Amino acid sequence: MSRHVAIVTDSTAYLPARTMERHGITAVPLTVVLGDRALEEGTEISTRALAQALQKRRSVTTSRPSPALFEETYRKVAESGATGIVSLHLSAELSGTYDAAVVAARQAPVPVRVVDTGMIAMALGFCALAAAQTAESGGTVDEAVTAAEKRAAGTSAYFYVDTLDYLRRGGRIGAAQALLGSALAVKPLLQLADGRIQPLEKVRTASKAIARLEEIAAERAGSAQVDVAVHHLAAPDRASALADRLRARVSGLADLHVSEVGAVIGAHTGPGLLGVVVSPQ
Repeated sequence: MSRHVAIVTDSTAYLPARTMERHGITAVPLTVVLGDRALEEGTEISTRALAQALQKRRSVTTSRPSPALFEETYRKVAESGATGIVSLHLSAELSGTYDAAVVAARQAPVPVRVVDTGMIAMALGFCALAAAQTAESGGTVDEAVTAAEKRAAGTSAYFYVDTLDYLRRGGRIGAAQALLGSALAVKPLLQLADGRIQPLEKVRTASKAIARLEEIAAERAGSAQVDVAVHHLAAPDRASALADRLRARVSGLADLHVSEVGAVIGAHTGPGLLGVVVSPQ
């Protein structure tokens, strides 16, 4: 970790553990409430357990980290030698995590800049990496924030879900939109826009929807040098095949990450999720 500027994010960034360790990034966990049990994402609930609970239609909700947890994190990071902290989080339109971080920042022993990236999953992860790389090269807090915001502005995220029902239940998409998708028996493609999950296209079959997802991601990448992430929930074969096709199609591909989303995003999308994040360097 930089001895001057430290990077904090949250568990929905879904950065590989080795990457976080190498760049000194700290993640504050969100919580998944399964029935009457509150479980920390990443350590206390697996994605397999989550998928099984969703398939059995058990009650699953999510919760932001407490300000107290952020305060503890900021204190530990400061004790490790940081003189400033950049705290980067998932869209405030989707979670109260940003608000909790802002409250905690007021009590931190060193200056903290809290940033609503408007992103989720590796769209957030790429922002955290950009900030960490800037800090590692001696950048200031302001420079690390600028690097993260620039990365966020150029990053696009697209999603395929088998059903909109989980998003409707979690309040992340309107009931009317979810009902329309079910009534027409279409497979929805979604995008992250203005910090919200919004409908992009409706396609008649799963295979056509996944092919269209690939096409949209490849068109967005163009010939620029880009990092790409492919996410899934309980669909490893689909994700691997999609990643292979994107690897062949995207001429400027720098890094390609394939990973299963954690329980927080999975709770709102359901099994069968495929997501693609395209982030120009």
